[in-house]
Amino acid sequence: MSENSPDRPVEALRAPTTPEVVVVTGMSGAGRSTVANVMEDLGWYVIDNLPIQLLPDLVDLAIANKQTQDVRRVGVVVDVRAEGFTDLAGAVEHMRTAGWNPLVLFLDANDEALVRRFESVRRPHPLQGKGRLLDSIQAERERLSDLRSIADVVVDTSGLNVHQLSRKIHPIFAREGRHKVRLAVMSFGFKYGVPLDSDFVFDMRFLPNPFWVPELRAHTGREQAVSDYVMSQPGAHEFIDAVVSLFVPVTAGYIRENRSYATIAVGCTGGKHRSVATAEALAERLANDEISTFVVHRDLGRE
Repeated sequence: MSENSPDRPVEALRAPTTPEVVVVTGMSGAGRSTVANVMEDLGWYVIDNLPIQLLPDLVDLAIANKQTQDVRRVGVVVDVRAEGFTDLAGAVEHMRTAGWNPLVLFLDANDEALVRRFESVRRPHPLQGKGRLLDSIQAERERLSDLRSIADVVVDTSGLNVHQLSRKIHPIFAREGRHKVRLAVMSFGFKYGVPLDSDFVFDMRFLPNPFWVPELRAHTGREQAVSDYVMSQPGAHEFIDAVVSLFVPVTAGYIRENRSYATIAVGCTGGKHRSVATAEALAERLANDEISTFVVHRDLGRE
């Protein structure tokens, strides 16, 4: 969950008399279709590009069908092409005022990633017209700035492929028998940039780099030899213990405030050795009765 997002988690949608409504929006090319596919696989009823004016009517329909659980879990995918898109922020606030508590998931990505994706599929940007692709991306970003500011969850997809994004999104919308805080533990390389959606950022460059060990250079932190090397360094276990201790009060606070999702970003130089091994170890240690974890290795496989 982005640090500039309100604390309105998925679980807030789950009051017995309130339909679960998630609005998926964000930058064109940032992965809305992938998120929609994940939600459908998890049993959500997903509607693409619903006119904004019909959003309250959709929730009324869900309330009227209380006995139909599938209809009561609704995902609405909206982009700048949707009729009345400029009224989306107002519609969301109106629904919240009426007690419907929709959650807004905003997908973002940096300009470089978006340009690369549009060029790879050879499709024009929705706002492009006869102009430049980069100009249309920047125009869309400006148009969406207010909507991003009211989003509950902001996910940066810049360094994620389709499969990585699916794995990151899946735990947000999967049901669990009891309330848990879901932590995404993401490894990354500082040379590729800090993830935009990180809530906590830790720097593992205080540990010796396995890259300079010839027999470890070609391997990754997911392999035992590299993991053993990283975890055997002075300060490695102390760091893990400190983060686990940190999340005792953090988890308690999240539960009190009904926050359900956060991203822990663990970085090293290239995102191949130290951060990967540490992310795997952290995810294992943090998982307990109140926390569920999953790991995303954003930059693993890059040269």
